[in-house]
Amino acid sequence: FVSRSKKCSRTGASTMRSPASLTNPRYRRYNVTKAGARPKAAKPEAPGPVTKTIGGPKNGGKRVVEPKGPKFYPADDEKKPKFVRTKAKEYTSSKVAKLRGSITPGTVLILLSGRFRGKRVVFLKQLEKSGLLLVTGPFKVNGVPLRRVNQAYVIATSTKVDVSSLGTDLAAFDDAYFAREKSKSSKKPGEEFFQEKAEKAPIDPKRVADQKRIDDKLMPVISTKANLKEYLSARFSLRYIG
Repeated sequence: FVSRSKKCSRTGASTMRSPASLTNPRYRRYNVTKAGARPKAAKPEAPGPVTKTIGGPKNGGKRVVEPKGPKFYPADDEKKPKFVRTKAKEYTSSKVAKLRGSITPGTVLILLSGRFRGKRVVFLKQLEKSGLLLVTGPFKVNGVPLRRVNQAYVIATSTKVDVSSLGTDLAAFDDAYFAREKSKSSKKPGEEFFQEKAEKAPIDPKRVADQKRIDDKLMPVISTKANLKEYLSARFSLRYIG
């Protein structure tokens, strides 16, 4: 038994011998002063490439050998930074999807999604900024107006329509042409359930005139080919024949 008043000859403090004292090597590192701290062992440098002498007259004499990689690797996958759409906005906006080789101006496409899914349309051109496809029915044939579609949701057919008569008429159609005006709504949450349905906005007369101009140039070309008008007006479907 050691009394509390008895001073320790090593530490000079009136404390009992504890596991954290200098006598216990397990906790010695916590009681070493800064002046007498042990220097940290230097980490070994990573091995670099080694030049070895190679025998044989046709082997070049020397060869640089790179060091081998680690024998062990972590079992868990390394964490990657989360993809944020805003960071990649400039990168994605500058890239335009490459047009498939089977899609050329005048190719008849089959729409797979959207309001007009199953309809056949005529491909006119690819928009420069977004990379979407500009297509039309024409409207007089199957009711599909000038619209943009993604090439991932179309099937290209072997049927072609000559669209060379359109010439410079397609230059006016770009992504800004199809942009919608943003309406500012001052409604509070929940008010839309008690409000009457708003009336649909009237169609822009300019779009009606543009659609009529495109149809007037495509209809003579379509009428020259046998059964082409009926082919475009028919809806695509898959049937099982047993």
